[in-house]
Amino acid sequence: MTDIPSGVQGSLPEIVQNKKNFYEGDLTRYFCSAFYYAHNMNNPYHNFRHMFHVVWLCYQAGIFYSLAPRPFRNLLIAAIFHDFDHTGLMGNDDVNIALAIRGLEKHILPEDRPHFAEIAGLVRSTEYPYKQYSEGVELLAQILRDADLAQALTPVWIQQVVFGLAAEGRLTPAEVLKQQKPFLSGLKLSTEWGRTLFPQEAIDAKVAEAEELLGILESCSTYPA
Repeated sequence: MTDIPSGVQGSLPEIVQNKKNFYEGDLTRYFCSAFYYAHNMNNPYHNFRHMFHVVWLCYQAGIFYSLAPRPFRNLLIAAIFHDFDHTGLMGNDDVNIALAIRGLEKHILPEDRPHFAEIAGLVRSTEYPYKQYSEGVELLAQILRDADLAQALTPVWIQQVVFGLAAEGRLTPAEVLKQQKPFLSGLKLSTEWGRTLFPQEAIDAKVAEAEELLGILESCSTYPA
């Protein structure tokens, strides 16, 4: 296993076309399937940006762990499909997982069909709340879960998480912002890769940021409309 190389970023074309030859084949057909046929590309949170941010992070993790080409490919396919056709509604995540598996089954390529069960299992591992603690699932599932949660720790979290989840949960952005401290305070990334990318001090800083923003918003409540 190696540290995350400082020069590895991975543009979307680089990842989709496998220009660095890190995994088997390429993901061109799967990218096109999501781009043209997934019905959730414009959801407030579970949208194209979220799906392919997860793909991008899984690509970084695959390099970090020097994954073998086949498992690496399985992980990336699962990342593409983990929220495929998401309803854009909070709760009943079993419904969203069923839709994602249906999309995977519909669009899976012949060369990947022998690995369908493993890829589908990875997709199922992201059902939230989790049915099994992350410590009890395989490394690929742990990576996918960490990547799925990580958007809460990025600079885009206000738009994606606060406003996006508010719209999907029929909440106000302020209500979601108030949920961030308890959620982030309990956030424990499962993988060494995830903890390297987002150490505890980064999580603590995000909690503090959410608290400061709440304080600013509360001060605004005294302003005239």
